[in-house]
Amino acid sequence: MPSTSEGGKKTRKTKRAPATIGWREWAAFPALGAERIKAKIDSGAKTSAIHAFKVKVVRRADGEWAEFRLHPLQKSKTPEIKCAAPIVDRRRIRSSNGAVEERIIIRTMLRLGAREWPIELSLAKRDEMGFRLLLGRSAIRRRFVIDPGASFLLGK
Repeated sequence: MPSTSEGGKKTRKTKRAPATIGWREWAAFPALGAERIKAKIDSGAKTSAIHAFKVKVVRRADGEWAEFRLHPLQKSKTPEIKCAAPIVDRRRIRSSNGAVEERIIIRTMLRLGAREWPIELSLAKRDEMGFRLLLGRSAIRRRFVIDPGASFLLGK
């Protein structure tokens, strides 16, 4: 995108090169109270998904909200975090086993390394999955390049 310098000449803003992330990274959702959750980076999935259970839809003055709980740690029932977020959509999503189900979609802030931005998350039962959080390509597009042979490049 051209801009004008002090001398009136047109200059180009240089794009910052995307950071490199591994196939798994630590993530946080500050608004949900989840400060540390292991994420699998999955460029084959369009939409991101988080393990949610006891999902309840409630009507508030500002619209529909999803109230739910999550276990941020793999293979552990503790801690159990109570969460709430506005519902932005309901979508039919095909899971990795090929089944199609309608899921609630919320929007919340994601923190990955030093960067933070809003993403859409589908609420799904991921008990049987290895990771409680799957980050799809919509969440990481234009921000990161994936090194499939590396893990936790943004820190442990």
